[in-house]
Amino acid sequence: MDTTASSADFQLARLAGAIAEPARARMLSCLMDGHARTATELATVAEVAASTASAHLARLKDERLVDLLVQGKHRYFRLANDDVAAALESLMVVAGAPRTPEFKPNTPSRLRSARTCYDHMAGTAGVALHDRLHAQGWLSGLQSGSYELTSEGAIALESLGVEVDAVRRSRRRFACACLDWSERRPHLGGALGAAWLQLSLRRGWVRQELDGRALTLTPKAQREMPELFA
Repeated sequence: MDTTASSADFQLARLAGAIAEPARARMLSCLMDGHARTATELATVAEVAASTASAHLARLKDERLVDLLVQGKHRYFRLANDDVAAALESLMVVAGAPRTPEFKPNTPSRLRSARTCYDHMAGTAGVALHDRLHAQGWLSGLQSGSYELTSEGAIALESLGVEVDAVRRSRRRFACACLDWSERRPHLGGALGAAWLQLSLRRGWVRQELDGRALTLTPKAQREMPELFA
């Protein structure tokens, strides 16, 4: 028997076994919406005890089906990559499974909409901005959670008022994915995220409440930068 084929068969069987257990299948299906979740939340979805959920998540992580994200004292799990999502989607089509329920955070609406996360923008607006910066081709690459500006992005941000060279000299990570605790998807963190928030405040694109973290997007943002704030 061909050794390569035998190894591939064995790996496929291991992977199928990891997916086939009902509790693990429910966890994976839950993560298909692109939002990260805690082990406690996944235990509830899978209808198992916390200790059992931990064992299941360890198996899924070992098989490279999920990734563990550690942010402060919080630990989140998400699908490992797009290939895993595509494979699960195909299996769900074959199985005739229903669509994954929509993710519904319980964060107060004024904070969920837009807020500060330390010194950068978070909430629905922060996540949307992160996605649009990528869609505009201004950010590229995801290496261990780190981003880099494209040449087009550097020119665009410089023209808007971000001193990119000064941001690069900052004694902190230049740009990174920061997992949003209400949306469970990344927003832009690091020195670039902080610089963008300060620019947005100076240009009057957002207003910050004096007594809290909530931010308000202004009509000016939508007029001047519809490609990023629409």
